[in-house]
Amino acid sequence: MGIERKGRPSAWTLEDSLSELERLAETAGLRVVGWLEQRVDRPNPATLIGSGKVEELIALRADTGAQVIIFDDELSPAQQRELERAINNPNVKVLDRTALILDIFAQHARTREGALQVELAQYEYRLPRLTRAWTHLARQAGGAAARGGAGGVGLRGPGETQLEVDRREIGKRITHLKQELEEVRKHRAQYRRRRNEEAIPVIALVGYTNAGKSTLLNALSGSTVYAADQLFATLDPTTRRLKLPGGREVLLTDTVGFIQKLPTALVAAFRATLEEIAEADLVLHVVDITHQNTEQQVAEVLRVLEELKATEQPIITALNKVDQLPDADEIFGSDMDLEHSVAISALTGQGLPDLVTMLEEVLDEELVSITVLLPYQRGDLVGLIHQRGVVTRETHDEAGTHITAKLPASLAPRFEPYLSGPAAERI
Repeated sequence: MGIERKGRPSAWTLEDSLSELERLAETAGLRVVGWLEQRVDRPNPATLIGSGKVEELIALRADTGAQVIIFDDELSPAQQRELERAINNPNVKVLDRTALILDIFAQHARTREGALQVELAQYEYRLPRLTRAWTHLARQAGGAAARGGAGGVGLRGPGETQLEVDRREIGKRITHLKQELEEVRKHRAQYRRRRNEEAIPVIALVGYTNAGKSTLLNALSGSTVYAADQLFATLDPTTRRLKLPGGREVLLTDTVGFIQKLPTALVAAFRATLEEIAEADLVLHVVDITHQNTEQQVAEVLRVLEELKATEQPIITALNKVDQLPDADEIFGSDMDLEHSVAISALTGQGLPDLVTMLEEVLDEELVSITVLLPYQRGDLVGLIHQRGVVTRETHDEAGTHITAKLPASLAPRFEPYLSGPAAERI
């Protein structure tokens, strides 16, 4: 069920948004048996849609035998309760896009961190919606809701008392999950500090869900991260090493895919993971160039990057799935103005050498130039330059190893005692 608000133009048409919602439903294991749309001046505060449309929805559900009704827009707790009351069938679930995405994430979380993030988002979504019918779902999410019944509080009935117990227990669980995730965040921060000390550049892969990020990660690094043609096929962050043609090593970090109307609860829960994007040296934006909503997807990813304050670092755009286009030239005939873009196919390998070359060139722009004379007993520093920098000249004599190179600015202070040319300066 989708609504379109009159006088509020959107980059997405109602039909395109519902098509995406159908794919989400299929990813969650559901089969869609019908659509319903309404264009409104303003949403109904009680049920989101008008009373006549509610009756139409009830009739369509009865005709199709549907067991689940999914709204494309987020329902308030009151709207959800009112719709369930109107449908008056305990076997029919009323969900919204947020609940559907949370369910998909719960299915796809593989690591402890991913499971913690999803569980927190589920509880924060469900807590204000908690009724007697929801308590068993809360227990399924994390097993933390209270069991058993009432404690005889005032004049409350057993059901009301149980709800209070459940709310209190879920509140405790939310606090506990936030504490655990804060430890994860601290661990990530420590890991980033160690990584910065080693001056290993980090490239964050971002993109709309199903753009092909995991397939590209596998193609570039030779890894075997799970990849499938479905929304949110992979959820947990994955990092792999890549050796560039010049010899430098970089880290490729895959991140959760974006989607329009990304639930705010998920953005908050995945803060520790999404911080990896803001802290990266370079962002590799993977775009499905074959999708009918490519430009809208690109705009949505850039909007989320802006929200995460991850727009300071350079962005390279990989226009993926070019092998599925009848004419590759049509990519560059589009209206998208994307700096540092290259057409690729992560599946066939087309364009990947050009992409890697561009990654190296952009990273090299961030290096500083030094000329040093290193004593032979400092072979560790010679190795460090070769591993983390780009050597342009190297000679040997009785005094030691003469090297002219480019390397990350964070490493330059280690070589100051051995400078033999001009002091390190930015290129």
